[in-house]
Amino acid sequence: MASPWGRSDGRAEGSGGGGMIVTTTATIEGRPAQDYLGIVTGEVIVGANLFRDIFASITDLVGGRSGKYEEVLARARTEAIEEMTEQARRLGGNAVIGVDIDYEVLGQNGSMLMVSVSGTAVRI
Repeated sequence: MASPWGRSDGRAEGSGGGGMIVTTTATIEGRPAQDYLGIVTGEVIVGANLFRDIFASITDLVGGRSGKYEEVLARARTEAIEEMTEQARRLGGNAVIGVDIDYEVLGQNGSMLMVSVSGTAVRI
């Protein structure tokens, strides 16, 4: 019988890929946590040279937005989430709840950007 979660074997599927549900909410409706496995994190730091290269090659500024800059931020966020979900998998989890995403400027001249994510690994 097909599951509303997209699998018939009871494993969850969600936005984290590979059967991992990733959510900012504290619970997953209809899927109570069986085990709380601990806090998991992921961090990615993007350096100044990358930003200089992006700004030098920006040709798609429209209305104050930079598609290239947004691409880099999206890629950094995705990599940080992947790092976090891999930690959850190693702990035996199949979901991460209560996810928080933060962006921080680092370096003497604000020359780096750090994307950090954290959440609680659970088994549902």
